[in-house]
Order: sequence, then C-alpha cells, then structure tokens
Amino acid sequence: MVEIERKFLVVSDAFKKQAFAKNHIAQGYLNSHPERTVRIRIKGESGFLTVKGKGNESGTTRLEWETELSLMEAKPLLAICEPGTIDKMRYEVKLGKHVFEVDEFFGENDGLVIAEIELKDENEFFEKPDWLGQEVTNDERYYNAYLSKKPFKSW
Repeated sequence: MVEIERKFLVVSDAFKKQAFAKNHIAQGYLNSHPERTVRIRIKGESGFLTVKGKGNESGTTRLEWETELSLMEAKPLLAICEPGTIDKMRYEVKLGKHVFEVDEFFGENDGLVIAEIELKDENEFFEKPDWLGQEVTNDERYYNAYLSKKPFKSW
C-alpha cells in the first residue's frame, strides 16, 4: 500500500515509438485535499477508485490504496467529482527492469507531458532515457489533483 514514485518532465516525443501500451485516461477527484486525495479514474474499459495520502518530505513516498470498479460504477462517480477533470493519454515504456508511465495531457493541461516511474526504494537506480527532463517529484504543481484545479495553461 506504499507507493514510491518519481516524476519528470519529458523533453521530446521519442517515448511514443518506444511505448508497448497506450490508454486514454479520464479522472476526477471526489476529494483533492493534499492530506488525502480520493480519485475516480476511467482507463480504457475499466474504472478505479484510488485513495492517496500525503507524500513524505521528498515527495517520493506515500500511502496508496486502489480498487477496480466497473464502468457502470465509475461513470456516475466521475460525474459527481469536483470541477476539473484530467484528460490524458498514458504511454507505457519499458527500460531495463522498470516501466515509465508517460502522460500526455489534453484540454486545459495541453502541452504538459510527465513521466513517472515506480520504485521499490527511494534510492533505487534506474536508467534514464534521453527524453527524460527535469525532475519534478516534489513540485505539487505537477500532481494531477493540483492540475485539476490550476491547469497548466493558467500558469
């Protein structure tokens, strides 16, 4: 139930040619408080309910609990979320023993591309592809809950 994750800006679209999977994601927040977020996500033909706790000082580690929902369950929950839905395409890219999830945002967050990598340990080594840019792990402006309220285009 603990998530260890690092986030990076992406500096080119070279990741698209390396992706082994691609899924459209729509998500909203039933609660976007920084201490605890409750998210509804529709990814492909599946729904998910996710609860995340506040991150540690480095921003890499936090509690995460998730359960799968049917589309019939997820769609009405997404409809009652706080204003500000996230719309993005997620690409999955394997590099070494890790998988990068690269999110290309649309709508009010158009132009933003962020890569995330989940690790087993905060200091775990991982290969960095050429398209990986500045690390933004501890910058809450790049959290989806923040982007739902203050979209990238408004910065």
